[in-house]
Amino acid sequence: MKTSDFFYELPQEQIAQTPIEPRDHSRLMVLHRESDNIEHKHFYDIIDYLNKGDTLIVNDSRVIPARIYGYKEDTGAKIEFLLLRQLDGKRWETLVKPGKKAKPGTRFIFGDGLLTAEVIEVTDDGNRIVELNSEENIYATLDKIGQMPLPPYITEKLEDQERYQTVYSHELGSAAAPTAGLHFTNELLDKIREKGVNIGYVTLHVGLGTFRPVKVDDVTKHKMHSEHYEIPAETAELIKRTKASGKRVIAVGTTSCRTLESVAAQGELLACDGFTDIFIYPGFKFKVLDGLITNFHLPESTLIMLVSAFYGYDKTMRAYNIAVKENYRFFSFGDAMAIL
Repeated sequence: MKTSDFFYELPQEQIAQTPIEPRDHSRLMVLHRESDNIEHKHFYDIIDYLNKGDTLIVNDSRVIPARIYGYKEDTGAKIEFLLLRQLDGKRWETLVKPGKKAKPGTRFIFGDGLLTAEVIEVTDDGNRIVELNSEENIYATLDKIGQMPLPPYITEKLEDQERYQTVYSHELGSAAAPTAGLHFTNELLDKIREKGVNIGYVTLHVGLGTFRPVKVDDVTKHKMHSEHYEIPAETAELIKRTKASGKRVIAVGTTSCRTLESVAAQGELLACDGFTDIFIYPGFKFKVLDGLITNFHLPESTLIMLVSAFYGYDKTMRAYNIAVKENYRFFSFGDAMAIL
């Protein structure tokens, strides 16, 4: 299977630049796995497709304002850091632009001295391991000086930073939002619970590896970047009960999907945490998922490959072409699909 097999034509104007208000008024394409039937709805209609006893699994990771701008200590040359993930107390894996200014030992200053950084090493893929120092908690400092790391295809300024967070985001650590969850409002979640649908939480801190372009022609040769995940005991138990009762486990987003299937691939689904570089593409055998709620993803991305693995390659590409024709909005702030 070739990377080019996952290409589709998308007009530039269908790349959503701003989020829909209210959140749950985005459009929803409902795809029925057994009948191949396709319905065009709004996201608030999702409740009609959920049954009592079903379980929604959501990713509660919260995006940090990970893009910071500063200057080189000795020359004053401008620099941009994108913090990808915290390795331990002070060390972070970081994307640096321009990279040639960031050799090991180089020091940088951000926020008029609120934050300083020293490059420790250069990784094999060109990222930097840096040591960050600030007088107060690093996350408090980032709240003051950092910006939301919006994807490069979003060129309009985001007025409300919370619109790039899910309403249930809690665990700080992502460099990008788990965007399928952006469509939920607290009111919609309350209605879903009132219907008897369970909501379970996992955490997967989204790194840029999820969105990195596939640069090899042979899909199977692509290597995913590693991301940290956690499944709490109550979520593992909830999934077991749901499966035992014959009800469905529905992942909200590819990150929730990858978390569940990573752990299930190792054996019994138990409470645990670790790192995953699982790459799901057609031919993958799902052990947990019965349904998937997700956005419309970039051509030739690992995310459209994951959707194709779950729904089927031909049906996925057909659905994407219909979405283009029906003028759906694409990518992070765009519309959603539910595969049930």
